[in-house]
Amino acid sequence: MIHFNLKKTAFILSAALLSTAVQASGYHFGTQSVNAQGTANAAAAEAADASTIFYNPAGLTKLDSSQISVNANIVFPSIHYEAESATDFTGIPVQGSKSGKITKTTVAPHVYGAYKASDDVTLGLGVYVPFGSATEYEKDSVLRHNINKLGLTTIAIEPVVAWKLNDRHSFGAGIIAQHTSAELRKYADWGIKQKAVAKASGKPDAAIAAAIQADGHADVKGSDWGFGYQLAWMWDINDRARVGVNYRSKVSHTLEGTAEWAADGAAVKQAWDSGAMAALGYVPNEKASVKIVTPESLSVHGMYRATDKTNLFGDVTWTRHSRFNKAELVFEKEKIIVNGQSDRTVITPNWRNTYKVAFGGSYQVTEPLQLRAGIAFDKSPVKSAEDRMNSLPDGNRIWFSIGAKYQLGKNHVIDAAYSHIHINDTVYRAGKASGNDVDSRGASSARFKNKADILGLQYTYKFK
Repeated sequence: MIHFNLKKTAFILSAALLSTAVQASGYHFGTQSVNAQGTANAAAAEAADASTIFYNPAGLTKLDSSQISVNANIVFPSIHYEAESATDFTGIPVQGSKSGKITKTTVAPHVYGAYKASDDVTLGLGVYVPFGSATEYEKDSVLRHNINKLGLTTIAIEPVVAWKLNDRHSFGAGIIAQHTSAELRKYADWGIKQKAVAKASGKPDAAIAAAIQADGHADVKGSDWGFGYQLAWMWDINDRARVGVNYRSKVSHTLEGTAEWAADGAAVKQAWDSGAMAALGYVPNEKASVKIVTPESLSVHGMYRATDKTNLFGDVTWTRHSRFNKAELVFEKEKIIVNGQSDRTVITPNWRNTYKVAFGGSYQVTEPLQLRAGIAFDKSPVKSAEDRMNSLPDGNRIWFSIGAKYQLGKNHVIDAAYSHIHINDTVYRAGKASGNDVDSRGASSARFKNKADILGLQYTYKFK
């Protein structure tokens, strides 16, 4: 019965831990520009269009005109799972589906605008999706008492200013306003104590499981605004080489929302309708909150003009994912748990800091047509199978990207890109809950095969 809390936990997780995000490690969406996507996001130093606001806002000073850029990324994730085992808190096997496929196509739009206020100052505004995901298991999955459904959408609004000190050095800064909304579904086994008594009496597990079917579930939704900042520098070493540094700050969130609980199955529904569960702390509607911090990152990138037609790019990004080492989901009402009472669920993902390394290039085939390609290695913040979550079966990944840019006259530019993301097969192993907070899950394990594909299309209009 204590199991319900976790649903809320997942709600916060969704914001902090970004589910299905098979696009990028941890809970990042992965790409915010189709032009950059074509090089596996290695081209931050290029400053090709207004989307440089996300990767390095100092690059706005390199633009030759005011412009607006509209991007759309379509993500096709694929997660195949096979549960090796799943038991409840008493050790009785959970009944249900043991394998399945999780797929949910996601569309993420990004819009950037740049205004050349003077020869030395450029103003910009970006509206983009830094985090986003959707994961949903079958409702009868044996892993349902962990997290059954998780969805997250984060939209950032960032005004920036870029200043050109001289022909070699430029600086940029932005203020990030980030809105996160999340939803989650989690099942709870409200019959745990009854099962424990029956198991102690020596009844067979199969008979207990058949006699005591007391699942319920909660649908949780919440949202919050958080604020941060971005600082950047770009240096043209000479006419062929350029380097840049970009820092994005942490953003703190206190996600607040409500949980709507309901009973599943005729037997438990009768107890629910009678109000019997209220004595245990479970009511149809309840407030919940959780504090999370999305991590800061530091990126160092470069560009080298190898020939008049060929550019080479590189980027190394460090992310402080270790900020997500613990989260506490606090409920409005205290609940009866295995070992007394509690008003919270504690999650300890124990993430580590990560890095991403990307290399790419572009080749100007003709005056209007440019081809692009890139490869990147993106390290997962998950340390081990015991730290991995079933809602985020994250693993190390490799990006393979190709793209093309086409100039239509002086004012119009079209970018297109495709990326295939190879993700290492992963294993998830979780022990049963401690019984000291609002979580009564049992032990479970599963294997995952993950991959993703991303299609991108971008249109840029230059005001010339």
